[in-house]
Amino acid sequence: MKLNKYIDHTLLKASATKKDIQNLCDEAIHHEFYAVCVNGSYVSFVKEYLNGTDVKIASVVGFPLGAMDTESKKEETKNCLKNGADEIDMVLNIGHLKSGFYEAVAKEISDIKKIVGNKVLKVILETCFLTKEELIVASQMAINSKADFIKTSTGFGTDGATIEDVELMKEVAGGLAKIKASGGIKDKNTAIKFIHAGASRLGTSSGVSIVTNAVGNKNKY
Repeated sequence: MKLNKYIDHTLLKASATKKDIQNLCDEAIHHEFYAVCVNGSYVSFVKEYLNGTDVKIASVVGFPLGAMDTESKKEETKNCLKNGADEIDMVLNIGHLKSGFYEAVAKEISDIKKIVGNKVLKVILETCFLTKEELIVASQMAINSKADFIKTSTGFGTDGATIEDVELMKEVAGGLAKIKASGGIKDKNTAIKFIHAGASRLGTSSGVSIVTNAVGNKNKY
């Protein structure tokens, strides 16, 4: 199992500097991680820095709350893609989901997927805020809206990924979408457990620790 190819090497902290992002990219190149995941303001820099490498660029949209209006998310998506993002990790509108505004939530995902096109869209469900029933509904909604991945967490909620949630998401997906587990994955053994549970991708700031089997860092994500 090549753990490095499961990892979206992630740095989404508000305090992340250009030097921090450069270090993130250097680590991704050295360890041959699948992708880096950064905030939109750094996509252009990362695109230039990673030029000539196989490392993909993921950027977040509507992050971390998912509560801005759809038009704002759509414009953010367009800018990220224009600046070089290969993948978009968007946060669905959790409050709207919990309010039962299913049609609006589904349309937002569908609209963004149309913008993303043949590139990869991951929909962050923020599982820590959802009941089991809401998680099933949210997963089905994202899959029906043609999301490529359903993702557990932003890493900024009250909790991160759990094995139980990933197993449930995998069951609901039925092979129609892949699963990304994120939030709290800090070591090799935990990473392997999530992969065995059904995750095809791992979002973590502890990628180096995972692939070197060292002690994970203290960041939640």
